[in-house]
Amino acid sequence: MPKIDGNELRPGYVIEFKNRPWRVMKTEHVKPGKGGAFMQAELRDLLTGTKTNERFRASETLERIRLEQRRFQYLFQDGDQYTFMDQETFEQVAVNADVIGEPARFLTEGMQVEIEFYDETPLNVTLPETVTLRLEHADPVVKGQTASSSYKPGVLENGVKVMVPPHLDSGTRIVIKTEDGSYVEKVKD
Repeated sequence: MPKIDGNELRPGYVIEFKNRPWRVMKTEHVKPGKGGAFMQAELRDLLTGTKTNERFRASETLERIRLEQRRFQYLFQDGDQYTFMDQETFEQVAVNADVIGEPARFLTEGMQVEIEFYDETPLNVTLPETVTLRLEHADPVVKGQTASSSYKPGVLENGVKVMVPPHLDSGTRIVIKTEDGSYVEKVKD
């Protein structure tokens, strides 16, 4: 693993600290009136999700970790476990729902995802940026609620509730962001 000095930390880096992998969330270079400068860093433990703030001096040496990223295909869900298959080795891996987070609701059978590993432990699952789904049900437009900024509730074919523009009807195929479930656009037929 490559070694870096404490003042070289940047947001997004993954480091080995206290024998665990930590992602650097924020950094701030601090030069107090007395004493030497240091890097104030907000770290998130990649195994437990806990956060901490630490100070690193330029003289401290840290180990930067390179996480392994591999492409997988989503197969099925069993309770809180989601099962994925490596396309090259056909090896299957089960990932807990809390590792995936909110985007798990947009997983569809056969979807290609990227899984980040640390010592064969899955740390993160990245879905495609958008998905195309059919709008199963859309509430009728309320009279007087035709302003362009107003949205109405809708339910997608996978049962997820989203907010959609008032001009959309049930049966319409739409594009949704997997990150936050927001409407992107109507699919042109």
